[in-house]
Amino acid sequence: MTTPQPPAGPASGDRVPQYVYGVVRADAELPGEVAGLDDRPVSLVRAGGACAALVSDLPADRPLGERADLVAHQRVLNALVDAGTVVLPFRFGAALADRDAVEKELLAGNSERLGQVLDGLDGRIELRLKATYVQDEVLGEIMAAEPEIAELSRRLREVPPDAADAVYYDRIRLGELIAQAMERRRERDGQVLLEAAAPAAEAFARKTPAREEDVLDASFLVRADRRDRFEQAVQELGRAHGDRIRIRLIGPLPPYDFVPEA
Repeated sequence: MTTPQPPAGPASGDRVPQYVYGVVRADAELPGEVAGLDDRPVSLVRAGGACAALVSDLPADRPLGERADLVAHQRVLNALVDAGTVVLPFRFGAALADRDAVEKELLAGNSERLGQVLDGLDGRIELRLKATYVQDEVLGEIMAAEPEIAELSRRLREVPPDAADAVYYDRIRLGELIAQAMERRRERDGQVLLEAAAPAAEAFARKTPAREEDVLDASFLVRADRRDRFEQAVQELGRAHGDRIRIRLIGPLPPYDFVPEA
């Protein structure tokens, strides 16, 4: 599979390049009319094996990468997840030369392996937990617990505006100290949240926080029949830490984080 550029000339019939959203079981049905890239209809390509590929015609007049393309990719996969269909999602950008290539290159030689991945995802959903600090609360904790930071902050507040240049490096130092203190708390608090939520899931994937105030960003593979138990664990975390950490649960999502890279 590649991320192709549009073909040089027009294609027709079965030779139209195909965009691949993911793979489902061969007996799966699409949940009504599902629109893909450029609102083109999504269909299933079957090759006589255990799996089928979710595809639509690849736009031929432009390269992929617009925000609308990413939204369409996610929309197709979300429609399957919402319908309760087990789906093996592909990363954005997967395409093959035509429907024949989908059958022969993707499905025919990989049916058994793809079926095993689908078996591992069957009856399971991905839920994503995001936790973010309440900035004022955590900064207050840092000032109370770190005398060096509190003293430096106090001294800088007393500096008159016309002397700000003289304490330029002190301000940099204060920022560094606060960032280091925040990192120590993030590692500790993130681990506490993870250890509390993980027992209610079958697996988890922890992501690197994108922002300084992010405490935890992790995806969990949860049995659908145990979703209530997982959500209850997250609610308990919210009650226990809500004064200083905001917790959000997102999903169900296509299980990107639990698909083998190969």
